[in-house]
Amino acid sequence: MDQAALEVIAEGFSKIAQGEVTIPPIMRIDIEEHLGEVDVKSAYIHGLGSFAIKIASGFPENRKSGLPGGSGMMVLISAQTGLPLAVLLDNGYLTDVRTGIAGAIAAQYLAPELITNAGVIGSGVQARYQMQALKLVRDYQKLFVSGIDPEQVERYAREMSEMLKVEVVIAENPEIVVRECQVVVTATPSREPYLQADWLHPGLHITCMGSDAEHKQEIYPEAFMQADLIVCDRRSQVFRLGELHHAREAGIITDQSEVIELGELTSGQNPGRQHNDQITICDLTGVGVQDTQIARLAYQKAVKMGMGIRI
Repeated sequence: MDQAALEVIAEGFSKIAQGEVTIPPIMRIDIEEHLGEVDVKSAYIHGLGSFAIKIASGFPENRKSGLPGGSGMMVLISAQTGLPLAVLLDNGYLTDVRTGIAGAIAAQYLAPELITNAGVIGSGVQARYQMQALKLVRDYQKLFVSGIDPEQVERYAREMSEMLKVEVVIAENPEIVVRECQVVVTATPSREPYLQADWLHPGLHITCMGSDAEHKQEIYPEAFMQADLIVCDRRSQVFRLGELHHAREAGIITDQSEVIELGELTSGQNPGRQHNDQITICDLTGVGVQDTQIARLAYQKAVKMGMGIRI
């Protein structure tokens, strides 16, 4: 969770906008009887010597047994020979990092320059990474959090107060988080929307990253009618999986609507937020280019440090 990671992920998004990435469709395996899923993502950035194939699982019910709700690993493949260069047994860590970094990139271009209050809805792993990554681009003083498990929220407040050296306020409901903050991240696996359009206010940026499958939804579609600027990681993907696919089904967004890709911001093709009163929303579903970039960075660091087992 550092500047180096921020730079390589931003570069990956720029390469998408410049047409220099081959991205296959996401493969998702739903395990309905255990309320879980396994996703396979990948991307090849033209000209690089390697690319990653990422396998990630999400099984929220694991927490009842004391197991992590998410896991995964990345396989780095040589682009010259197709042979595996490394298996990164990171247990989902690299996915968490690259997802948090994407939220920071969104805030870098879409959040007001000066913010005092940041907020997160959810108190799980990604709620931590998103707020930690946000600190790379915006120096907020107070963090509002709302979640459905009081014990988990209390633990989150203690840990993040110590980690980020900020005041953490436990909000009674998501509405308080949205109304009190200039930057809000939704980080839940909700299957029913909860964030309402009339909570939005001038100067607000929202990053929604929980809706990465057709059945997930955190934001009521009407919220997009309030937005001055709508951004996503990849149009074709969010129109199939993300919050924007619900907005399109509701007739609020169409294929002709102006929806900017994150790579258009990082590559300088679009400036992002233009004034402090704008309302901006970014829909993130996770793109394979993030996995290739973070896997390559981890591999380079590991080799330099002499880590790993050679087979």
